Amino acid sequence: MKSIFTNRIGGYSTGVYESLNLGLHVGDEPTTVNRNRATLTEKYGPIQFMDQIHGNTVVSIKNVQEVLPPCDALVTNQPGIALAVQTADCIPLLLRSEGVVAAVHVGRKGLMNSIALRAVSSMRDLGAREITGLLGPSICGRCYEVSQEVSDEIIAVHPTAKAHTTSGTPSLNLSRALIVELQNIGVDATDVGVCTQENLEYYSYRRSGVTGRQAGIISL
Repeated sequence: MKSIFTNRIGGYSTGVYESLNLGLHVGDEPTTVNRNRATLTEKYGPIQFMDQIHGNTVVSIKNVQEVLPPCDALVTNQPGIALAVQTADCIPLLLRSEGVVAAVHVGRKGLMNSIALRAVSSMRDLGAREITGLLGPSICGRCYEVSQEVSDEIIAVHPTAKAHTTSGTPSLNLSRALIVELQNIGVDATDVGVCTQENLEYYSYRRSGVTGRQAGIISL
């Protein structure tokens, strides 16, 4: 079983996408993005990427496909297939169990859509028992400033998401809320504790606007 969280170092993209941009949808040259992706394929074998839409769709795959329906979680029980989730502030969640793995895209909408819970359910349908999770680099509660209205909406469902910026304005700690949500269904998860907005080695939509995408990748 292998897993990694990439950063923006070690690729071929230039400008605002420098350098290991893995996102084909952000305005970077497709040939360059595919070259960046190929550097990871050399290490991890065939990689399945998603067309992420902040929804609640989970797709279970048995082989890498050029075209998938839009989704925000991938699950497989097939060795030799790497699953990838792209982010630039949202949480890349990697789930693992004996014989089953998943890659999940969890942002504010994904948390409200219970995408992680749906991914765990799909893993259990494939026979997963002891599932653990790892949350990759994402925007932290000090930086993820939101309006009071958005804060109220989220914490009504996920009270542990409540946070404040260093200046005292409302913000969200999505990682903390996600860990609690997973613990409530018997999944132990840990956070690598790296903030994408604070750390310049990572792409951050909040910090830069037009930017690239890093990825969380997992395989059996």
